[in-house]
Amino acid sequence: MNRYLKVLICAIVAVAIWFTPVPEGLTELTWHILAIFITTVVAFILQPLPVGAVALIAISFIMLTGMMTTSEALKGFSSTTVWLIVAAFLYAKGFIKTGLGRRIAYLLIRGFGGSSLRLGYTLALSDMIITPATPSNTARAGGILFPMFRGQRNGPYSGPGK
Repeated sequence: MNRYLKVLICAIVAVAIWFTPVPEGLTELTWHILAIFITTVVAFILQPLPVGAVALIAISFIMLTGMMTTSEALKGFSSTTVWLIVAAFLYAKGFIKTGLGRRIAYLLIRGFGGSSLRLGYTLALSDMIITPATPSNTARAGGILFPMFRGQRNGPYSGPGK
């Protein structure tokens, strides 16, 4: 899908919700914040821009229009849990990009993988070693361990020795 079409769809969603009559029990401010929230979710799905850019645009729009103060809009970023998750994804991406996890696993396989049973224990051990640096199960299993289980050397789905 064309990037401009994605932006147009997001704009249509925003305008449609923004100008829809406010339901009973809600204020106009909460309805407009809901419009921005739903538009942000649609933009996350369609990805006319990277997810980080979409989030920054949404937060900036809320602050620039005066719907929230800067401290209210950025309050969610003060949580240490949020930063732990961000750091985990950054480390996982670093492991995947550099191939460090894969290299550790191959060293273990070369050193200990004499039989299929020892190979299974070695792969479990490599998972245990990689886990503290890549706490995301999805990143670790999909980006590091799965290609290793398949015996791939040059990245996902490239096949052994290719």
